[in-house]
Amino acid sequence: MSGQAAGTGAIAAFEGLTVRYGRTTAVKDVSFTVDKGQVYALLGRNGSGKTSMIRCLLGQWKPTAGLARLFGSETWSSRTEAMRRVGVVPETPEAPPHRTAKEIAAFCAGLYPTWDGKGVAARLERFGVPAGIPFERLSKGQKSQVALALALGPLPELLVLDDPTLGLDVVARKELLEELVGEMADRGTTVFLTTHDLAGVEGIADRVGVLREGRLVVDENMEILKARFRRLRWPGGETSEGASGGALKSLGPLALRSDAWGSEAVCGAFEPAAFESFRSSLSPRDVEALPMSLEEIFIALVGEEGGRP
Repeated sequence: MSGQAAGTGAIAAFEGLTVRYGRTTAVKDVSFTVDKGQVYALLGRNGSGKTSMIRCLLGQWKPTAGLARLFGSETWSSRTEAMRRVGVVPETPEAPPHRTAKEIAAFCAGLYPTWDGKGVAARLERFGVPAGIPFERLSKGQKSQVALALALGPLPELLVLDDPTLGLDVVARKELLEELVGEMADRGTTVFLTTHDLAGVEGIADRVGVLREGRLVVDENMEILKARFRRLRWPGGETSEGASGGALKSLGPLALRSDAWGSEAVCGAFEPAAFESFRSSLSPRDVEALPMSLEEIFIALVGEEGGRP
C-alpha cells in the first residue's frame, strides 16, 4: 500500500522502501510521510518491519530499494547533517553506565549549540530521576526518562521513538506520554514513534500506519480510522440473509461470527446510510453499532494469534 506522497511539509518520508536481510524481506515497498507538527504512530506485530524502517530513516541501514528522507534529503547520504535536527529514544536506552544523568547531560551540552540545559534539568527533576545514582543502577523507566530528556535537549525538530514505553510500569508510561504531549503543545515538535502501547498512543497520535508482514495496510488520520470501524451486533443465532448479502458487504466486514446468543461483525467501512440499509434488512431491526478502540482495530487488521502487537 502506498501512503501519502512526499510533500513540501514532510519532515520524514519513505518512498517505496524495501529492506531485505538475505532471503528475508522485512519491509516491502512502503511509502508514507510524516508532516511537520504531526504525531505519527507506526504499529505492527513483532517482526513486521518497524525497527528496520527506523534504522533506514536514521541512516543506520541502507535500504535494499527505495529510500528514506529527512527534511527532504535522502538520509543515507546526508545522515550527519540531518541528525543534528533529530532526537532519538531507542527501545533500549544506552548511556555511560557509571555516569549520573546530570553528568551525562553536562557532556551532551558541549556537543550541541542549541542545548537546552534548563529544560533537561527540569525534565529530570519532574521525572524524579535520582541525581547521584549512576545510569546503570536506574530502573528501566528512569533510563527511558533520561533518554527522553536527553533527546529533547538539543531542541530537535523531529523526535523518533522506537517503542519507548516497552517494559515500563503504568506510572512510568503515563509520565513519559504526558511529557510528549507537553512538548508537542509547547514547541510543536514532530514525533514519529513505534509502540506496543496502543491504548497510550491512541490519545496522542494524529496519524496511524499499520504494518502487516512488512507491508503498509493502513496510513490514515486517527479519527478517520476510528470513524470507519464498528463492531455490529444483532440478535439471532444465525446470520440473516440480509447480513450475508450486499447490505453487510457495503460496510466492509472483516470478521463475521454467529452463535446461540446472536451475530457479530467487525466492519472497516462503516457509513451511516449503509448501516441503515443493513439494519432495515434484518428482522427484528435491533442492531448495535459499537465504536472500537485502536487496539481492537489493530487486531482486526493484523490478527492476534501467535504474538503480541
